[in-house]
Amino acid sequence: MPEQTVPTAGNIHATALLVGDHGLLITGSSGSGKTTLALALIDHCGARGLFSRLIGDDQLFIVGRGGRLLCRAPAAIAGLAEVSGIGPQPLPFEPAGVIDLLVRLVPAQEMARFQEDATETIGGCLLPRIDLPRQNVVAALTALMARLSIPPFS
Repeated sequence: MPEQTVPTAGNIHATALLVGDHGLLITGSSGSGKTTLALALIDHCGARGLFSRLIGDDQLFIVGRGGRLLCRAPAAIAGLAEVSGIGPQPLPFEPAGVIDLLVRLVPAQEMARFQEDATETIGGCLLPRIDLPRQNVVAALTALMARLSIPPFS
């Protein structure tokens, strides 16, 4: 797939989290399952004793520094995850993190069955990208576990 470009720095509609030594930025349209996927991944890792923590949900400040993408949540929503039908709920978080994988939640029909390496430039930083099915946390979680070598994959 060709490289895509997102505006350089500023505010982005996304969810970010840390999983082990990886920083993930999950993007997708409203209602695509960004928060649900992040919470499922945090829960999956926590149950296995692996470090995982939310950086921010819904809105993030991003900036490229030295070729690395840094993310943080605006102070007003730091430590909150928006739970559908309930509203913002508090949970442990990291104030900032370096992102090294972009996860795009897309309609299933827009995904290739086996994806070629794809990249996207965000905040002036080139990131590897994986497209996963929107509103399908089981399929997306399984793909991320395999991509990141999280048990049961290794």
